[in-house]
Amino acid sequence: MRDLRDLVIDLQTQGARFEPGVDSSSRRGGAGPSDAKPFVLDGIPFNVPTLGEFVPDSPYSVRETNLGYILACDGIPFRPIAFPRRPRFYDLSTDDGTPYSKIALLHSVDTLATTVVQTCVRWNDPAQRCLYCGIGLSLESGDTISVKRPEHLAEVARAAVDLDGVKSFTMTMGTLNETDKGARYMARCVRAVKAAVELPIEVQFEPPDDLADIAAVREAGADSIGLHVESFDQQVRERITPGKARVSVERYFEAFERSVELFGEGQVSTYVIVGLGESAESILRGCQRLVDIGVIPFVVPLRPIVGTKMEHVLPPGPEVMYPIYEAVDAMLAARGLRLADSRAGCVRCGACSALPAFEHARLSAAGAVRSY
Repeated sequence: MRDLRDLVIDLQTQGARFEPGVDSSSRRGGAGPSDAKPFVLDGIPFNVPTLGEFVPDSPYSVRETNLGYILACDGIPFRPIAFPRRPRFYDLSTDDGTPYSKIALLHSVDTLATTVVQTCVRWNDPAQRCLYCGIGLSLESGDTISVKRPEHLAEVARAAVDLDGVKSFTMTMGTLNETDKGARYMARCVRAVKAAVELPIEVQFEPPDDLADIAAVREAGADSIGLHVESFDQQVRERITPGKARVSVERYFEAFERSVELFGEGQVSTYVIVGLGESAESILRGCQRLVDIGVIPFVVPLRPIVGTKMEHVLPPGPEVMYPIYEAVDAMLAARGLRLADSRAGCVRCGACSALPAFEHARLSAAGAVRSY
């Protein structure tokens, strides 16, 4: 094993098992880093799958010793790891009795995150639902509520900052409708949070029919934006994300360009999921096109979520992920884009991708280590 890059790719594509007696509690379902647990390696947080069908076959396991938690490979301990502590704001509830943890969660170590609308117009239609999506699972289990009110989001954000030192807020949502996609409600939520606490916010939703709705969210105070295309191959999109595929890749790029005008280079991002069936060549062409206009492709391996239509699919292996990460990191470096400069959101958190490990290695070699 060469370095942290290899280890993170291994863990995120193979997962890690927990030996008896170790707290293995992980988030199940939902729209964020589901079926996983944040591991802190060399001071850098990474979300590692812990619940997928493929995890029992992983060579990696976690054990607890007198010196703390240790990561083992094939039963041989080799590296200390740590886990973020349980946030204090989880102990609080709103006046109507809703636990704060059903309104927003701590992702990684200092990123607050919420799914503002925990439903999607396509969730109940098998012909339209994204095959990997678990947005409705946590709602069905009672772990969250369907719609978060703006005033409650502001209340939780204030507490998370005061009690747990949260540094940014990621606000995503299921697609609320087929016109503004929920952007107008997102703007209300952003405005409420910004009125309560000075906290950088990333918003995430599909490109609305009228791109002026993106400008409205920016005017409400959002600092960065994620518009998640996931794949650049239309045939793959129609098979894996049939409802979303009605918004063309070209329309996404129109929204990317307008968002860069509004938010600035490096403050616009998109998830690129490797393992949906798209070729590596197509992925890299799409990523280069994104980088050329100032958008960060947040590359991640497919994480099959238990309970979804893709739960039996295996994630792509390290031999697939390493060259893609290496190439995308080189693109970002050539364009002068740094993950570390993102104000809020998934890119700033970085825990679901190995891209931060590549940036960290590159900046360390240049004597300019990223600040996490």
